[in-house]
Formats: sequence, structure tokens, C-alpha cells
Amino acid sequence: MAKKTPTRAQAVAAAEQEQAPEQQPLVTPESESKAKPASHDTTPPQALLDFMMQGWKPQGGKPVPKMKNADVFEARRRELSKLFPGETLVIPTGHEKVRANDTYYRFRPGTDFYYLTGNMEPDCVLVLQPKEGSGHTDLLFVEPNPGRSDSTFFTDRVKGELWVGPRLGVKESQARFGVHEARGLPELQTFLEGLRGAAVIPTRVLRGHSGKVDSSVPEHTERDKQLATALSEMRLLKDKLEVRELETAIDSTHRGFEDVIRRLKAATSEREVEGVFNLRARVEGNDVGYGTIAAAGHHACVLHWTRNDGDIKKGELLLLDAGVEGNSLYTADITRTLPISGRFSKEQREIYELVLEAQNQAIAAVKPGNDFMEPNRVAMRVLAQGLYELGILKTTPEEALKEEHQFYKRYSLHNVSHMLGLDVHDCAQARQEAYKFGKLKAGMVLTVEPGLYFQKDDLTVPAKYRGIGVRIEDDVLVTKTGCRVLSEDIPRESRDVEDWMKQIWSEKK
Repeated sequence: MAKKTPTRAQAVAAAEQEQAPEQQPLVTPESESKAKPASHDTTPPQALLDFMMQGWKPQGGKPVPKMKNADVFEARRRELSKLFPGETLVIPTGHEKVRANDTYYRFRPGTDFYYLTGNMEPDCVLVLQPKEGSGHTDLLFVEPNPGRSDSTFFTDRVKGELWVGPRLGVKESQARFGVHEARGLPELQTFLEGLRGAAVIPTRVLRGHSGKVDSSVPEHTERDKQLATALSEMRLLKDKLEVRELETAIDSTHRGFEDVIRRLKAATSEREVEGVFNLRARVEGNDVGYGTIAAAGHHACVLHWTRNDGDIKKGELLLLDAGVEGNSLYTADITRTLPISGRFSKEQREIYELVLEAQNQAIAAVKPGNDFMEPNRVAMRVLAQGLYELGILKTTPEEALKEEHQFYKRYSLHNVSHMLGLDVHDCAQARQEAYKFGKLKAGMVLTVEPGLYFQKDDLTVPAKYRGIGVRIEDDVLVTKTGCRVLSEDIPRESRDVEDWMKQIWSEKK
């Protein structure tokens, strides 16, 4: 019996079924040069491949300019080099992370890697390789950019130029970031394997950013931890460039708050508030520095309320805790509690004024030589006294403040300060004796953010205060003689907040 010839449609269907790719694994992409196509892709025929490889304008021409402030990043690498003479240091930036199936979150470089290079591309790795004698060679592994010389520019949906945009390339990265040498990521694995063994130079790795790097270099827990600690402690003191970048992020955040106030008069949901603020963050910066907290009514009593799915109701308060992350990745962290109707009620104002007094006194305690915890102690004394006078605390402030009691924390919950910079909770790997239990020094930037939160079902609180949550947060630079509130232009006094809202609402459209 003669074999039946399939139709053209049947032949195409059979070919696609035969070539159908496996479903992409839900893993973070590393540095593979070619990624599998998605399950809904078709395999390009050879004729299309040949056609796509022709007829492109030659690339290149102008040399890549060195990045602005490259000397600052270079100085940071040299400072780190001095801390670990004769040792190899490996600092990866990390990879894109899966959001769902084969879609990814927007990439944000690893903080320490960015601090040392200024490079925003995913997958890259910085190595400080010790030189004979002293010092280190900066070695930057980056994704090569083959241009139109390799079909991956249109077939690779993870890294292909027509899918996600061009990478800078190897030689271009060396020129732009001012490193001693740049190499392609395909060379990284061989390089890392050369770091194994007892006879090789001691190596430290910044762990937790790249599974491939972590698995390629034997872990030395204490030594690796010391590298992470050193980088955090380097970032404790901000230089002039960092302060300027923080000020830029704070100015954008100020405008974002004013965007929210404009919308607040007609807004019906917390989601609207979040969206309005986040628009400013994307227009003027890289993104938000953390999940925007747009907490209306009793949601303000949940410290990290980021669901933002509640209603906006007249007569209630909106606690907006938000910060623009600038294009340089430095983030603001500001909280204002706004009366949705434009004016505080008597009870709301009482609580607001108490929190404001705690903040004012805490800010006054931000000065070099003071303990990092001193602003917190000052603020808690003010809050405990106020809670006692309001009849909420039944014990004396002195009793409530004792370490073995801490009764005031039922209503305040958190300490008032953390470091601020490239991360919203910056310098988290620093030693406690250099941070939490250390002294304030000129150049440190920290938040001051007391708050009171009266849960709607808390029977220890008079009914008139239940459901009220107030936090006021500002970003403060420690100076040689005291401090400077970087966010001082954003109104804080209750009357100033009301006037601010009234002014914005009266603007002509």
C-alpha cells in the first residue's frame, strides 16, 4: 500500500511538534549564551536565519565614554583592596529573578557590586585579583555583545538584542567603568575553577547573589562574612556624591507626595495612591526604593501595609510611607500622615502632635558622638510620657520604659532609626558594634521615624483613638556639629501639612 503524502499544514504541524521546546525551568538565568525558546515559540528555518544575518549597518565608530564619577567607584575599589591584601575578592551582581513562569522582575543590581562599579547590567561579576607586590587588578566579567554576528541577537529571548536591548560588551565595559580589564562571562566558570584548591590564593566571595558563583568557589563562612561586613561598613559613611544622590531622590519623593495630595481629593482606593506615587518614581528615577505603603484608616496600624487594597474615606488618615529610588539607586524613605479631608480631627491631632514632638526631640539627638540608639531612647521617653498623660499607659513612664517591661511598645512597635543609602535598610551586614551599638559619625544618613499605632480592637485604648495610626519619618545626615534634615522641605507640622494640602488643592488646573 502506498504511503499517503501529508498535506503542507500537516507537515508544518508535525515539524513544530517535533521541535517543540521543553517548558522553561523556573530558575534565575545565569550566563548561558543561548536560552531555550518559550513553549509558544517556533523554530526559525535556515532561510530566515540566513536572511536575518545580512544587511545590517556596521556597528561601532565612536569610543565609549568613561562613566561620570568613575573615579569615585575606582576609589571605593582601592579602599576595599587595602582591607584584604593578597586575597582574591569575588563580588557578583546577581541575576534576573522569575516573577512567574518565564517572566521576570525588572533587574536591580546587587548593592555592593553597584557601589564598586556603577554597572547596572545583570549577571556581571567583579573580581579583585591580587597583584604581585601589593594592590589588586580590577577584573570585570560581563555579557559579550556579538552584535549581528551571531543569530542569538534575535533568537535568544532572554539576552538577545532585539528581545531585551543591547548589552554594552566587553571592551566597551572596560572603557566605560574604568576597570583594569574586562572579560566575557563565558570565561567566568574556568576562572572560578582556578580558584579551587589549597595551593591557590585565599579567596572571599560575596555570597547569596549568584548560585553559579557560590557553587563554583568553596565556601569559607567566616571569611566570606567578613567581606560582606567590610562592604557594609564602608557604606556607613556617605561621601558628597552619595549625599547629593540622596537629596535628588528626596526631592523626587517630595514631588511624589504632592502628586498623591492632588489625587487624594478624588481618590477612592489605596491602590490609586500607590499608583500615583509609583508613576513619579518611574518618571524621575529607577523605581520605588521599596514597596509603597499607602495605608488608610486602621490599615495605618499595620507597619508594612503594602496590600494597598483598602478604601480612602473622608475623615480618616492616610499614612504614606514611600521613597523614590533614583537612577543612581540611592533611595529616599519618607513617611507623612495626611488627613484625607484636609484637616486633622481633635483626636488625630493629639496623636500627631505627640509623635511629632517625639520626632523633634529624636532629631535633636542626632549628633556625632551620640550612640546610634540615643534618638530612639529620646523618642520613646516622649511617647511613654504622652501615652501616660493620655491615660493609655496605666504604669508610670519610668516603669513602662524599663527593659524588663517595655509596655510602650504595644503602641509604638518599632525603633525610630535605620541607616539609609543604596538600600532602604542600608549597611545591614555591618557589625552591631559599628552600627546598632556604635556611635554616630559625620557622614552617616539615617531615618528618624517614631510612630503610634492604636489597633481598632485594642481595649486598652480609649475608643476615640482606636484605629488611628501616625508615623512621621525624615532622612537625616549627621554633620560635624550636629545634623541636617535632608527632607526638611516636606511639611511636618500639623498646621503646615494642612496648609500644604490646601495650597495644592487650590492650584489652577
